[in-house]
Amino acid sequence: MSKLFESSAINGMVLMNRFVRSATWEGMAADDGTVTPKLIETMTALARGGVGLIITSHAYVRLEGQAAPWQVGVYKDGLIHGLQEMTAAVHECGGKIVMQLAHAGNFAAKQLIRHPPLVVSDFDGLAKSPRKEMTGQDIGEIVGAFADAARRAKSAGFDGVQIHSGHGYLLSQFLSPVFNRRQDKYGGDIHNRARIHLAICQAIRKAVGKDYPILIKMNCRDFVENGLSLEDSVQAARLMVNVGLDAIELSGGLITGGKLSPSRTGINSEDKEAYFEEDIHVFKREIGIPLILVGGIRSFGVAERLVEDEVADYISMSRPFIREPDLINRWKTGDRRKAECKSDNLCFKPGSEGEGIYCVADKHEKKK
Repeated sequence: MSKLFESSAINGMVLMNRFVRSATWEGMAADDGTVTPKLIETMTALARGGVGLIITSHAYVRLEGQAAPWQVGVYKDGLIHGLQEMTAAVHECGGKIVMQLAHAGNFAAKQLIRHPPLVVSDFDGLAKSPRKEMTGQDIGEIVGAFADAARRAKSAGFDGVQIHSGHGYLLSQFLSPVFNRRQDKYGGDIHNRARIHLAICQAIRKAVGKDYPILIKMNCRDFVENGLSLEDSVQAARLMVNVGLDAIELSGGLITGGKLSPSRTGINSEDKEAYFEEDIHVFKREIGIPLILVGGIRSFGVAERLVEDEVADYISMSRPFIREPDLINRWKTGDRRKAECKSDNLCFKPGSEGEGIYCVADKHEKKK
């Protein structure tokens, strides 16, 4: 049997295989962030399809951290009931589910939050509309918001939480010199730029206890001029491991685009897959906790090589599961054809129109 289908554990969370559904925006929540039946069905389809670990959307921990309409929220206790229904449904299907906790910062949807987005630093050229630079009090409140959100996630039955620190959202902005030009203890060298991460990790651990998985999704690099470097990213990760982080999902790039933006298109051959592989080798040498690799993986052979060669401990995918939620079961039964995802990013257009994300190419093909 392939090592991809061996069971393993992250801080007591036992997983039936090495495949992870990487968090994405589904566009399926209610206007206030409440879970809907459509979102529950999307999660249970992944569980039935054999995904070892499902990581949900990027759930906003405070109202001003909302990134997009119909995004899942975890900013108040009133949302727990709907979240409980979702985790219960996934568990009934034999799945494991982790909630991603997020704050959009500079990239919050200003038409939804209705006041200037919070930013790590406000400077000329950051944005065309007003921004509010975070004070020390704001930072303390954000730390508390992440801890409160983790408490809600645990109460709702999630098997763990993942801190979102990738792609240019708020915590990623703290790590990145592109966004972080602060002159206080949260700016400057990487120890200062990672300070809020350490506070959040410690506050979440206090809220959920020692036997509850805390993961992070973070950039290996920003892949832009003056962005987060690989050296600094590894140092930040090492600091977080020292305060009790359990696993790292490694990604890269910023939502502002670029060659290595989080949703790269045109992945049509194996040599274009796993585009953060070079960077994870460095993390593997330096970091002693499980590493989850995301980034354009489409082929069973590529996934198997990465795990067999101990480059990564887990393989994370997002867009392939939009088209094929049962991809892992297909691979397990011996059909090892690559994922049918065309990497065209058309799946997000219906989400922005209020329909929820789905594979547009698949729908068109079925109509023929």
